[in-house]
Amino acid sequence: MEAKAIARHVRVTPRKARRMVDLIRGKKATEAITILKFAPQDASLPVRKVLESAIANARVKADKAGEPFRENDLVVKETYVDEGVTLKRFRARAQGRAARINKRTSHITVVVANKEGNR
Repeated sequence: MEAKAIARHVRVTPRKARRMVDLIRGKKATEAITILKFAPQDASLPVRKVLESAIANARVKADKAGEPFRENDLVVKETYVDEGVTLKRFRARAQGRAARINKRTSHITVVVANKEGNR
């Protein structure tokens, strides 16, 4: 069984979020949560929330199908970060000039699935 969660327009740059996503790809879901919990980067919080949401979605899906749910059997099958809308801001500079500041957003997607051997 597969479950998916997406967080859109998260105010973290895609480059920084991808660092966190690369840490958890292919790991057990419970292990991935622990990794993200102790990661010092700020981008780990939104990624962890999306992962927890995907696990909750898997639980709901299993309940609807009448299947037993074991969180320890879940694996992070697929994770990726896409670039969202860029908020454009300006900072005042010397001699009346303005410099552009790009505040980037991310779309974080996490897919969890059961291990292949435990169907």
